[in-house]
Amino acid sequence: MDETDVTLALLDAAIDKDSKVQEQVRKSMLTLGKQQPDRVLAMCQDYLLKHPKLVVSHRVVILQTIELIAGCSIEEISSPRIKSIISLASEEMTRSKVIPDWQQAASNILVAVGNKHINDIMEEILSKFQPGVLPHFFVVQTLANLSDSNVYGMVPFLNAILGTMLPMLSMAKQDNMKWVFSSALCHFSDSILEYLANLDKAPDPTVRKDTFSTEICAAFDILFNNWLQSRESKLRLTVAEAVGSMCHLMSSDKLEEQIPKLIPAILSLYKKNNEHYIISKSLCQVLDASLSMGSRILETQLDNLLIVLHQQVSAPVDYNNPPTVKNHNEVLRCFSLLANSFPDRLVMFVLQKLENSNERSRMGSLSVLRHLINSTTSTMESKKLLILASIRQPMADQSNKVKKCVVQVISAMAHHGYLELEGGELLVRFIVQHCALPDTYQEVTNEALRTICDNTLHLLTTTVGRLADVLWPKLLYYLTPPQYSNATTPLCKSLIVLGNKKKNNQEPSFNIDFKQEGRRHWCKVQLYRMLYVSRGHGMPSLALLQILSASIHPKTESLWEKEIPPLLLLSKTLATIDDDKWVCQLAAEATRYLPTYNLALEEKSFLYRCIGVTLQQCFNKEVVKKQLQEILLTARHNDAVEREGVAMGIGLCANSHLEGTLAKLDEFGKSDAFKKSPSIFNLLKDRNDVEVEKVKSTLILCYGQVALNAPPEKILNRIDQDILRCISKHFNTKVLGIKVETKDLTMKLSLIQSVGLIAKAISECVKKQGYIFTRKQELINVMLDFIKAEPADSMRTPVRHLVMNTCANLLYPSVCFFCFLDQNMVSFHNLGALLGRLSPRCSDPHPAVRAAAMDCIYSLLYIQLRYEGFALDYKDEAVDSLLLLKDKLENPDYSVLYKTCSDLTKVHQAKRLPQQQLTTLVFMLFEGLVDSQTNCCRASSVILNTLLKNRGGGLQELVAITCMQPYLTKPLVTLLHLYRISTHRACLFLSLSMWMALGADPIVANQIIEMVMEKILIMAPYVEMKGPMLRGGTTKVATNQSLAVSHKTFTDISSSVDELKGLVRSIHMFQGIRYNCSFVLKCVVYRAMAKHAGPRLPAIVECLCPSLNNIYECQRVTVTAFFSELLNHHVVTELMLIDVLMNNMMERISDPCCAVRMLSVRGLGNIAIGSPEKVNILAHFHTYKCTHSLWATVQLHCSCRDTHRLLLLASLPHQENDEIRCASIHLMGNLSKFGSGEPVFKDQIHNVLVSLLLHLVDPNPQVVKACKYAMRVCAPVVGSEQITTMFQNHLHDDKSLHYGEFINDLTKHLVRDTRMKTSIPAWLVVGKFASFQNGFGFCPFLFSVLLHKLFCISSIISVQQLCSSCCT
Repeated sequence: MDETDVTLALLDAAIDKDSKVQEQVRKSMLTLGKQQPDRVLAMCQDYLLKHPKLVVSHRVVILQTIELIAGCSIEEISSPRIKSIISLASEEMTRSKVIPDWQQAASNILVAVGNKHINDIMEEILSKFQPGVLPHFFVVQTLANLSDSNVYGMVPFLNAILGTMLPMLSMAKQDNMKWVFSSALCHFSDSILEYLANLDKAPDPTVRKDTFSTEICAAFDILFNNWLQSRESKLRLTVAEAVGSMCHLMSSDKLEEQIPKLIPAILSLYKKNNEHYIISKSLCQVLDASLSMGSRILETQLDNLLIVLHQQVSAPVDYNNPPTVKNHNEVLRCFSLLANSFPDRLVMFVLQKLENSNERSRMGSLSVLRHLINSTTSTMESKKLLILASIRQPMADQSNKVKKCVVQVISAMAHHGYLELEGGELLVRFIVQHCALPDTYQEVTNEALRTICDNTLHLLTTTVGRLADVLWPKLLYYLTPPQYSNATTPLCKSLIVLGNKKKNNQEPSFNIDFKQEGRRHWCKVQLYRMLYVSRGHGMPSLALLQILSASIHPKTESLWEKEIPPLLLLSKTLATIDDDKWVCQLAAEATRYLPTYNLALEEKSFLYRCIGVTLQQCFNKEVVKKQLQEILLTARHNDAVEREGVAMGIGLCANSHLEGTLAKLDEFGKSDAFKKSPSIFNLLKDRNDVEVEKVKSTLILCYGQVALNAPPEKILNRIDQDILRCISKHFNTKVLGIKVETKDLTMKLSLIQSVGLIAKAISECVKKQGYIFTRKQELINVMLDFIKAEPADSMRTPVRHLVMNTCANLLYPSVCFFCFLDQNMVSFHNLGALLGRLSPRCSDPHPAVRAAAMDCIYSLLYIQLRYEGFALDYKDEAVDSLLLLKDKLENPDYSVLYKTCSDLTKVHQAKRLPQQQLTTLVFMLFEGLVDSQTNCCRASSVILNTLLKNRGGGLQELVAITCMQPYLTKPLVTLLHLYRISTHRACLFLSLSMWMALGADPIVANQIIEMVMEKILIMAPYVEMKGPMLRGGTTKVATNQSLAVSHKTFTDISSSVDELKGLVRSIHMFQGIRYNCSFVLKCVVYRAMAKHAGPRLPAIVECLCPSLNNIYECQRVTVTAFFSELLNHHVVTELMLIDVLMNNMMERISDPCCAVRMLSVRGLGNIAIGSPEKVNILAHFHTYKCTHSLWATVQLHCSCRDTHRLLLLASLPHQENDEIRCASIHLMGNLSKFGSGEPVFKDQIHNVLVSLLLHLVDPNPQVVKACKYAMRVCAPVVGSEQITTMFQNHLHDDKSLHYGEFINDLTKHLVRDTRMKTSIPAWLVVGKFASFQNGFGFCPFLFSVLLHKLFCISSIISVQQLCSSCCT
């Protein structure tokens, strides 16, 4: 495909309505056009000419393509093609009425070409811009756009264009034409002003403003006097914009004359329009033009101007909406213009507005003030002191929005020398004060305001050099007051910049004399403040300390030069100072400042620690005692962070003053703060008692920290007698001599932490000296009691976590002696249990738990290696490979996690775990099968499966024990649950695989089956539960044990006889109790057994027969259903089981369970299908009583299929036994109540009707009576109303019957009602078979009589049909 074809294809594709496709077409065409512009433009032009009826969107895309090519390759396009394109665009632009998209695209082509070929363009455009004729909308629009894009080319034409345009203005009646003329005049004016402003670049430097004044003034009159009053807001704004631009070209006299009318008119537009930017821009141009010519009338408009402008500048600025931002800037520009001409009046106006408490008004005034300070420096020079005095009032405003504006004003004032003046210090303090704001939630938050102040302070420090003497050292003293604590970081950063600058310049003001009044205690307090780390204080504070070292104390300079920034311990500094008096003063100052940090608890906690370190270096015991007393009395014990800080500080102090610290704690514990009235009612705690519990909690923590920080050589002798005794005294309260253990959670947590700290201290001490911790077991028992008291279903408190850590610390001195153990003396007997607990956690949903579990397993296996006698530095390749598996645990895919668990078990636990530990591991994994985390349940199943496959041989002797465990069925039920809910195919049959692994060994499998069979025999299969409230009654629900064991049997079963027995017996447990739910499954299984398990059926039947008398209905239903299905197959006859099964079915007919009776009837009916030759034999047992039992069963539950089978039993009226014959006929009548609507029943009635007619004269009266009853109830099935009526009238049980007349009348009805005049009814002829074959002597004779009657009445007799029927 050549370029021509590609171009045409692209032009065709431009019809697509998708904007992205259109954009791509334009880009592709531009690429081609840059290579061959003339050729592509010609093809575009030809395409438009050949397709004049293109849809607008298609035509627009092609025109836009021409514009792009013309704009990019204008230099390379030939002159003829330029003229052709100009002609095409002009024609397209003026072709029809205004269609914006189409004609705008054509106009843009002319503008693009006009940048280079302005003369050709003007020749074409002016031909359509003739005097006296209103031009096309886009002709004027094109001229306006050309004046913008090619100023120097268009201005020479504008004088003539304006001359032609002026008469047209009065001809414009429609708003769109007025709009385009106004827009064009605005563009023309802007182009002229730009031309005049750059005459040095202009082609004609002789052009002057006067050249256009006359035409502009004439146009101004029309626009201002007529069009500005339009109701159309868009037109008003465009006219206002044009008027503003035209003012610069008007003569001075004309403008001065118009100002009294012009400014009020523009100001009034603010109320008429929602968009104010154009109005403000126009007003600014008018003011600029008026002030440039020195207007004297403008002053008369000043008051009104300032009021309206202030309203505009006070309006909220939406920085997401650019027009509002532009409007705000234009209004500020108006203020700066007025300030140059009327500074006094303007400044007074703004400062008066600052006194207004309205938030918007004050913010607007501050914005104007900041703008004036920055833009009119010389004008505002004489107003500095006045502004400094006036700014104080908005500084007291509570609004963060106003404060933000104040900060911006202060920043502007700092750059122009305001802060060096008297009162400037207040502005610095304002900045620092707001650097320390706490967080809040407002539209302008404290945090946002604080950030602005931080940045402003840094800006002032780094960019305003003359402020150095103002800020240094004054900023230092803002570090001490507590209200400025949050400002520490920005203050330090600014002071570092100032200090380094002065130090490098060796300025005398760098050295600070802290001995002056008011500075005496600053260095001591600040020494602590510099070490705080919140809000990033640490590094800036340390850097500032280094700068101030010489001023703080002469001895610190050399140390801090070396140790800072890595200064971590305050004690080094204090030891270097070596001035006890100075250190004591430092501790006292720090203690005095503690209450100032009640809102910054982390910093306060750090200060407690610093005080503790300071007291270590203080050798005045009285001072130490006093400071400890002060700390304990003033601490807020209700706060956990502060309690920890107090305890740590006192513990650090004990490092040098153990005796004094313990004495002070004991003394404080006996003080009035702990005294209560000895009353039993004290058990009911009030508020004060709660506070006492918190104080006790602090003391308990203090004892733990004292033990941890005290010198190791001194503390061991004090643990039992002093520390643990006091802790126990505070934790347990005596009321009336009775020891009462506290239930306060805070005290409990404090005790746990304190015991853990004491255990840590002992573990460190025993490394260097011998010690027997006699109370260790007692403390461990206390910890275990705490865990037992916690709720088992949730973790509401941190008690468990803390107790585990404490127990680990208590046990650590015991477990750290592995290196001294002889492997023959001790064994790691808990390894299996621990691995069983930890291994499933490798699939925990939380990655941190998975990683921790793998680390624990890694450590446990190395501990086992130590027990086996390996050296401490021994490295096992298999155990170390756990680290590679640990990386896989980061993958959240559970299939990967389960595979990792399997690999872990296969490679490591299966090889490293001693055989005697295997049992413990297996039973622990059983418990894991019911873990609260489903994923851990599945992981337990995976691990069990892997373990059984690899080491199942060692579990053979455990099979019986395992199956007898009472909790075995619970894991099995869990596994069944996993089958139903699992969404991972990889783990769907994990537990099935586990059982298959156990069953792989025939011996183990047989043992399991035997145990399961025993379970089935003794287990209750279900329990009865109360049903829903609306339904009432009870519901039978399978028990978990029977469900689990039955499912296991069904899953794991093989082909042995005993297993098949278990299968059948467990079916009802596996699928549930309800018959309808499990019937399909049962039939499939039973049918399969009848077909494929024939040789084993006798043993199965013998085993199951006792279950027919079981007390549980579900078992009787199951066995009866199984026997019923067997009777449907001929195999039972071959195996000589028919009699056993038939007898059982007969016995079950009278079962109290409806389902059993129904199934027994179905089984008897199945005999006709499975063993039809036995039907006659069955009839001999079919007694009258049995028939009535069958009828009772049918009344309760009988389907169509069952009715059909029972008809085979009922159709035995030819039997020689009178009783059987009578019962069969009676059953036939009863069955009509259920089968009268079924075709099969109707056929059966037709077949036996002749037999019933013949037996109306049976020698046995009971048979005759049964026949009459059966014929009465079955008459509707025959299908004749006359016959039905005849049977109802003549066949009464207690009346005699004239048989001949009855047969004669019946025959007439048969012939007439069946409408078969030409042939004998087929059912009647077929009925002869029963009569001629009947053993009764009277039946053949009577049948012959019946046929004779029929032949006599029928008009046409088919002898051939009769003969063939009789021969059959």
